[in-house]
Amino acid sequence: MPAAPDDVVSDPPLAADFPPATADDWRKLVDGVLKGAPFERLVAKTYDGLRIEPIYPRARGTRAIGGRAAAAPWQIMQRIDHPDARQANVQALHDLENGATGLTLVFADAIGAHGFGLPPTAEAIAKILDGVFLAGISIDLQIGPQSRAIALHIADCIRTKGIDPAACDIRFGLDPLGTCAVSGSSPCSWAEIVPVVTGAANDLTGTGFKGPFIVADGRVIHDAGGSEAQELAFVLASAVAYLRGLESAGTALETARSMIYARLSADADQFLTLAKFRALRLLWAQVEQACGLVPKPLFIAAETAWRMLTQRDPYVNMLRATIATFSAGLGGADSLTVLPHTQALGLPDDFARRIARNTQFVLLEESNLAKVADPAAGSGGIETLTRQLCEAGWAQFQDIEKAGGAFAALTQNLIQHNVAAMRTAREASVAKRRDVLTGASEFPNLHEKPPEVLDAKPVAPAPCGEAMITFDALAPMRLAAPFEKLRDRSDGWLKSMGARPKVFFANLGTPADFTARATFARSFFETGGIEAIDPPSPLPTGEVNTALAAFKASGPQLVCLCSSDAIYADQAVAAVQAFHAAGARHIYLAGRPVKLETALRLAGVQDFIVAGSDALAVLNDAWQRLEQQ
Repeated sequence: MPAAPDDVVSDPPLAADFPPATADDWRKLVDGVLKGAPFERLVAKTYDGLRIEPIYPRARGTRAIGGRAAAAPWQIMQRIDHPDARQANVQALHDLENGATGLTLVFADAIGAHGFGLPPTAEAIAKILDGVFLAGISIDLQIGPQSRAIALHIADCIRTKGIDPAACDIRFGLDPLGTCAVSGSSPCSWAEIVPVVTGAANDLTGTGFKGPFIVADGRVIHDAGGSEAQELAFVLASAVAYLRGLESAGTALETARSMIYARLSADADQFLTLAKFRALRLLWAQVEQACGLVPKPLFIAAETAWRMLTQRDPYVNMLRATIATFSAGLGGADSLTVLPHTQALGLPDDFARRIARNTQFVLLEESNLAKVADPAAGSGGIETLTRQLCEAGWAQFQDIEKAGGAFAALTQNLIQHNVAAMRTAREASVAKRRDVLTGASEFPNLHEKPPEVLDAKPVAPAPCGEAMITFDALAPMRLAAPFEKLRDRSDGWLKSMGARPKVFFANLGTPADFTARATFARSFFETGGIEAIDPPSPLPTGEVNTALAAFKASGPQLVCLCSSDAIYADQAVAAVQAFHAAGARHIYLAGRPVKLETALRLAGVQDFIVAGSDALAVLNDAWQRLEQQ
């Protein structure tokens, strides 16, 4: 029998035998470890300049942010982008039979097409949707310049099948702002665009579709290298522009807001992604309140980020996608599309598509991520980051509004200028390997076997009509691309020369002396496709003849010395002089012994390989020297 209330004995607190911990106690311990170094060393900053403290107290008095229905899973969307309509249909049916709950139909020239995409014709759409139970799944359309025509083709296909439009869950993806931003042009003014997009949305509503119809797509900013606050600001500005357009067309605000949804990128920065999705809900609620509306959850579609994908060691993309999916799911995304891990290499095969689909299954069905609504609520760090993103995103949204709205800000290059500055900062961090891309900028594998992709040719861009207005385009990028270009040069060298370009490692002293720096330097050079060649044995004190003979026999004219500062003090100058005399055209040294730097440079060291140096600049310079041989 259950115990009576008086018989219940509560367990003592876990820490009852210990004194209470305080922030001051923790700070004293930290200061002891820092040994006089400033506490700011433990504070990180995002690209938006937001502070991330090393520790946070619990955020008390907070509530869960409303989003998906409690304990409801997000929609598992599978990307369909095969240029052959019949093959696309086979993929769609297979994905739905194996657990996908929706399809993301990516048409040629769409923002996220990346060289492939479905044919935008009525005939192709009928083939793609043949046999698909349209009333039982979700569909999200990613469409480009022919957005209105594609939306109408979809609507006609559904009517032809005799399906009630109200029974269909279709997000139509109309987004002229995003299309203009990526292309850097517009065929007409915003005043002329508004009636077209709002008319299409109202026509679809009139035929019985529930929508939403118009998307505010943050991928435009994220793919171009922008920050989280910039992405949020652009989504808000786009959504408000569409909201105003619908209102001007006679649609009540209460109805108009339900016709709009958002799309965000989810990347491998777990906490920023999670906070960004939470922040958008709060920011949109603020817009709704400003319109005199009682807030209700905005539908947010998520897609794993294009810019984080690598062509080299693409299996790491599975891990990136898992973190991104985890973060977006916990952040409250309503639907999720995972880009397959080989997407940057070409059209993914069945294996890559299955992994993308099952990534979501594992997190939903085995990790039960959807069982708790907004699990980050009350976390001091996440709540603080969410608030900071709200403040930064709202401030940038107001800047766009002051410029006249999203379209006007694009024509003035205001948005592009801000994104370009952020992109430059990201590229600099990648070049210096502060932002690590495993397999591309760190821990490369020169002998990796590339995975299979489908034998499908990229789709040629459709001819564009005459642009009445032009401005800077927000072109998509991938962070790993600069390193991958060097690896491509290495592959070309291997194909034409029979071997990769090489750098000779002169390892001084014992393995205990040189292993750490030799390992670092090997990764440094091989990220650029330059293979490291070790001498037959380490160089004992004062002995370089063996290594000189190996250097002359191996052929490379680049040399890198590796050892500890103590060994450098005894051997480096003589070793550098010997290699220089033996014909080394360029000599590197792993590390930078400050007291020896002048003497080493005078002896012939031209570059020091150290953490934080501009790896891309050094590697590009090395390639120029190699190609001049």
